[in-house]
Amino acid sequence: MSAESLPLDTLQSQRILRLYNLYRLIIGLALVLLISSELDHQLLEMVNADWFRYGSWLYLILNLLFATLIPRPQHLVQVLTLALIDVLLLSSLFYAAGGTPSGIGNLLIVAVAIANILLRGRIGLLIAALAAIALIYLTFYLSLSRPAAAAHYLQAGALGALCFAAALFVQGLSRRLQVSEKLAEQRAADVANLEALNEQILQRMRTGILVLDDQRRVLLANQGALTLFGRDQLVGRIIDPFCPALVDRLQQWQSNPTLRPDSLKVQDSGPTLQPSFVPLQRGRQQNILVFLDDISQIAQQAQQLKLAALGRLTAGIAHEIRNPLGAISHAAQLLQESEHLDAADQRLLQIIQDHSRRMNLVIENVLQLSRRRPAEPQLLDLKYWLHRFAGEFCASLPPNQQIHVETGTGSLQTRMDPNQLTQVLTNLVQNGLRYSARHNPIGQVWLRLFRDPDSELPVLEVLDDGPGVPPEQVPQLFEPFNTTDSKGTGLGLYISRELCESNQARLDYKPREGGGSCFRITFAHPRKLS
Repeated sequence: MSAESLPLDTLQSQRILRLYNLYRLIIGLALVLLISSELDHQLLEMVNADWFRYGSWLYLILNLLFATLIPRPQHLVQVLTLALIDVLLLSSLFYAAGGTPSGIGNLLIVAVAIANILLRGRIGLLIAALAAIALIYLTFYLSLSRPAAAAHYLQAGALGALCFAAALFVQGLSRRLQVSEKLAEQRAADVANLEALNEQILQRMRTGILVLDDQRRVLLANQGALTLFGRDQLVGRIIDPFCPALVDRLQQWQSNPTLRPDSLKVQDSGPTLQPSFVPLQRGRQQNILVFLDDISQIAQQAQQLKLAALGRLTAGIAHEIRNPLGAISHAAQLLQESEHLDAADQRLLQIIQDHSRRMNLVIENVLQLSRRRPAEPQLLDLKYWLHRFAGEFCASLPPNQQIHVETGTGSLQTRMDPNQLTQVLTNLVQNGLRYSARHNPIGQVWLRLFRDPDSELPVLEVLDDGPGVPPEQVPQLFEPFNTTDSKGTGLGLYISRELCESNQARLDYKPREGGGSCFRITFAHPRKLS
């Protein structure tokens, strides 16, 4: 029974039951009003007037009891009992009122139809069969006492057939509605799952996504945008104080949408971003969809391609350069052994030797870029690694140079190639000691390891007390071949940043308060793969 019937705990079933109760109450009131007005003898061919009167009152009272005591039947047995009682009472009223001419048989058809909405399958057809049998049998029973009722067999048979037709029609319609309802629920679940998936995709995207209203208030911000802005929350706030540069690009786009907006930086130490804007119509409200793409990696790839081409070119001509360079250097060495050279000539020969070595060093550094091996990240305990590095490095330092190590509390781990990290830190420490020794009697470098409170990422700072970097040179600090040292090649800081980025770390420069320089390495999360 339950497998072929509609569950009673659905909202639609409860609504149908309430309407069914209301319908039976209206019918009961109409019958009571009919007998109270004494029109029943004029409109109906009564067989048993007392039976009809008592039956009408009983029908109304039972329906009131069902509506008040059992307003929401929870089991199919209760609904089946309600339908059987309804058919039994209407059949008795049908007999008492004189059979088919009374029109009460039509009420049986309605009762059968409503019952089959809730009781489908064989149990619903059972209700229709009982109603049809009652109509035909009572018509036959009436014909025994009233021969004129024998002429109503055709009408009784038609009413019985209509009971079956109503049952089958309602069951087919209900089945189709149920299929449509299940399909709608499935579609709604699919849409909800799709929305959840889209939400996950938006939150996982590295591209920052913002939705702004006409007052530039943030209506939506994904995790990528929050990370780029360095904020925990942006929704509901006006974007102007957080990134004036983005507001300028937005106003430029609004004045001329065909122009490509200039790139910008949300944070001084953050990546370079390329904004793009799309109008978003939501009803009568015009919003703006903002995409913030990190183009640092694209610029890095372009730089790598440029240097790779330079490396291939250098590798191709290295042999041609080194041969004459070696000959020049060898000839200068032979001339230095001559006893007939004065001090001025010896000085010129020394200049030749120095510049020959510098040219060879430039070639070696460029070749190193062209054949740099891929990073092999490992899980590193940065505290242990840093103390070991400082101990090994200090063993080879002269007395007038010092390294100080400061580490925070708690475990600090990351994934990085230890050989490449050694190369980066060696270059930064050597630079810091060199510039500090030029500016102070003792060259000093401080290594500070801590966890960033905003991003929760490990950070290593290399600080010195040297003269620092002039502000006008900071934008070109990490450019290749950019150097202020007459003996440098200008590739050290560029290689260091490249090595950090290949390990998903970031190397930035910050002026140190009170003078000096600060190079900051922000490491990747230890669970982040390279």
